[in-house]
Amino acid sequence: MKPFNCAKCLKRVLVLDAKTQPIPATGENHATATKRSRVSGIDRALQVLDYLYETGSPSGAYAVAKAIGAPLSTVYVIIDDLVEKNLLTRSADGMIWLGARLYHYGLAYARSLDFISVATHEMHDLCRQVGETVQVCGRDGDHMLVLAMADGPSHFQVASRVGTRVPLNWTASGRLLVGHLPDSERIELFKRCARSSPTGRADVDPATLSAAAADAMEARLSIQAGESDYAVACIASPICNREGECVATISIVLPEQKVLSDETHYTSHVRAAAERIEGLMGWRNH
Repeated sequence: MKPFNCAKCLKRVLVLDAKTQPIPATGENHATATKRSRVSGIDRALQVLDYLYETGSPSGAYAVAKAIGAPLSTVYVIIDDLVEKNLLTRSADGMIWLGARLYHYGLAYARSLDFISVATHEMHDLCRQVGETVQVCGRDGDHMLVLAMADGPSHFQVASRVGTRVPLNWTASGRLLVGHLPDSERIELFKRCARSSPTGRADVDPATLSAAAADAMEARLSIQAGESDYAVACIASPICNREGECVATISIVLPEQKVLSDETHYTSHVRAAAERIEGLMGWRNH
C-alpha cells in the first residue's frame, strides 16, 4: 500500500471544489474565500462517507452526487482519491462502499475509550452468566445503534449486529436512551422519529412512548418482545453518567418465550451489569 498522503488527497478535492465557487482574487476577501473553499472540500469528502453510512449499502457515484448535491465530476475525483487511500472500496460494477482503513480508525478510537473497554468486558461476562446474546447500544440521532455484541452459545440467530441502526421506538434500549430527557423533548423526538416496525407491533404514539421511556428509566429496566423482530425479545438496563443521563444500554437479546418463562432471572443480571459499568466508570453518584 502506498504511504497515506493526506495533504495531497485533500488538495485535489479542494482544488476541484473551489472551481464551483466564485473566489475573489486578492486581499482579505481572497483569504476568507480560500478558507471557505477548504472547509467545503473537506465537507464534500465527509458527505460522501456520511451518505454511505446513512444508507447502509454500496452506492454508485451518480446516486451519491445527487444525494449530496455536488457536481458529478467533483464526486468522481473525491471517490477516486478515497479509493486510492483505502477509505472507500470500489467493486467490479463500480459501486462504492466504506473502506478497510475506516475500520482500523474505528478500532483505534474504540481502544482509546475507557467506557467501551469497560462495557465490553461486562458484556462478555453477562453473556457467560445468562448464556444469551448481549449487546451494548447507544444513541445515534433518531436511531439506536449497536456498539458492541457478544454472541450467546445457542443457535438462536440475532438479526441486529454491530453497526445496526433502528428507530428508537422499536427497541427496549431505544426508550431508555431518551428516558432522561424532559417529557416535552421526548414527545417531540418521537413525533419525528417513531416508525412502524416490520412486525407492526412497535408503538408509534409519541405520548405513549414518552411515558414508557420515563417509566423504564425510573425502573432501570426496559423489556420489549416481538416489536422489531418476530419471536425476539430484549431486556435492557440503562448505563447512566454522573448527571443521570443514559449514555448507553446493556441488553440481553433472547427468544421471546424465555422472557415469558423466567423474566426475573434475566432482569436481575442485566441490572447488575449496568450498575457495575457505572461503578467502574465512577458514575454511581446519581
